[in-house]
Amino acid sequence: MSQAGDTDSPEDRAGINAALIKRMARGDRDALAELYDRLSRPLYSTARHVLNDDAEAQDVVHDVFIALWENASNFDSSAEPPSPGVTLTRNRSIDRLRTRANRARLLGGSIPDDLGLGSDRNSSPGNHIAELGERAETVRSAMATLPADQKRAIELAFFSGLTQKEISEKLEEPIGTIKARIRRGLIKLRDSLANRI
Repeated sequence: MSQAGDTDSPEDRAGINAALIKRMARGDRDALAELYDRLSRPLYSTARHVLNDDAEAQDVVHDVFIALWENASNFDSSAEPPSPGVTLTRNRSIDRLRTRANRARLLGGSIPDDLGLGSDRNSSPGNHIAELGERAETVRSAMATLPADQKRAIELAFFSGLTQKEISEKLEEPIGTIKARIRRGLIKLRDSLANRI
């Protein structure tokens, strides 16, 4: 099947995509597959342009098609259906950028200076996140060795984006305890990762 824009006129694309969306609203999985064939490349290009990351762009496109499937009955059949897909793709990509920036900010502000992590002031915290992303399996293994309380505090701080105060409230523990758990956990992670990476 052709990708949207290969041979269809804009009017043809709008009509074909509107018909596919209507079929999807009735539960037609073949319509979803056909819409995917038509729109996946332009939606991927949009996500890739915003995120500058192949894997994240693929994840966004996957999420967008799930949302299109789940919400097909809510789309306005008079509007060109790729518009919701493009808007969803752009919005979800921007959300991922914000999440990435928040994680980098939290990482930069939470690592004690004496740990020796992030001491390269010419390198952004985002670079450390990217390096950890490339070594995800190693990090998961290192995280699995932490005591449950330290692991939970680090997960809430770095993967859920909570502040230390929010973690304290969520876990109903004093903030000093949370700070100590994160610090001890980061020290163990540093030592563990130093031997593996």
